[in-house]
Amino acid sequence: MNEKTQPCTHCGAVHPRVNLTWMGSAELCPECLQRYTVCCDCCGERIWMANDYGTHYLHLCASCRADNYVTCENCGALIPQEDAHYNDEDEAYCDSCYERGYGGTIHNYSYKPEPIFYGDGPLYLGVELEVDEAGKDNINAVQALRAFNQENVYGYVKSDGSLNDGFELVTHPCTLETHLQQVPWRETLEALRGMGYRSHAPGTCGLHVHVSRKALGKDVYEQEETIAKLLYIFERFWQEILRFSRRTESQINHWAARYGYKDRGEEILKEAKHGANGRYACINLTNTDTIEFRVFRGTLKYNTVIATLQFVANLCRVAISLPEYRIQEFSWPALIEALTQDNCPELVQYLKERNLYVNEPVTAEREV
Repeated sequence: MNEKTQPCTHCGAVHPRVNLTWMGSAELCPECLQRYTVCCDCCGERIWMANDYGTHYLHLCASCRADNYVTCENCGALIPQEDAHYNDEDEAYCDSCYERGYGGTIHNYSYKPEPIFYGDGPLYLGVELEVDEAGKDNINAVQALRAFNQENVYGYVKSDGSLNDGFELVTHPCTLETHLQQVPWRETLEALRGMGYRSHAPGTCGLHVHVSRKALGKDVYEQEETIAKLLYIFERFWQEILRFSRRTESQINHWAARYGYKDRGEEILKEAKHGANGRYACINLTNTDTIEFRVFRGTLKYNTVIATLQFVANLCRVAISLPEYRIQEFSWPALIEALTQDNCPELVQYLKERNLYVNEPVTAEREV
């Protein structure tokens, strides 16, 4: 060893001084430097691995960890402070846990996240289920979302000024098959009932179903043709649909008014475009990407929720596939036959409960 060489403080191997790196009071050879130290990914300072406060994929010195990162309260993930979501107790949550409800936040009415599409479209259904009478409560919202988002982020919770003491559960767009087979509706409705919420009984709640416009035709012209046929069906069979909805006349007039019967769907569509109902119409046409079926009264009864989704999806399929002159020939029983051709026992059961399906009588559970 001479003045141009020096042993590595850690391993003792002799190296040219120019190849050694100072780490505090130690001089490390390149091999030990690589093996026992890392550079902070935030500020670039080299630190001992033992003093790395990051993760396997992110190296952080103590200062950068304290100044720029927080830990998710639920899963422990390390997240940049600017990306964290905070609840009322100033607890931090990552995106995934926050969307699953662990942050306990009831979003304001204008909240509209980037939609997540589930299933192979194009017919997607987005649901808004309003619940009341048990509090606009973050803890309750957490419980509801833990049930609803246990496998995927299927929805979120928003406030609604029309409710006295509750909130609305909003889903991301899902195909009917996804709603039936994957979305945990049964568990979520049970959780809401268990917390004391009601949806049918208060008279303040709705069950609104959005349908993607793109599913109704390949261009705007075809989409409007389908919408015109849907409007015609609603006006032609208004009394039956009112019965299906479980709403009273006064509730319908306030929240989901009809446009008025005309002999052709395009005439009803023209009236809808120039009417004064705005979004408070039986089929709301004011949204850019969806049409909204607003007639249905809220419910926490599983069969009714599923039957409503089947009714809307199958009604759209009938309107898409049949010309208007065929639809004009329908009686109510003929329409129901067309709507129930696929396997939809929940819809058939509900139609029987509402005396809208001519068949043997059934015993119905009480709506809640």
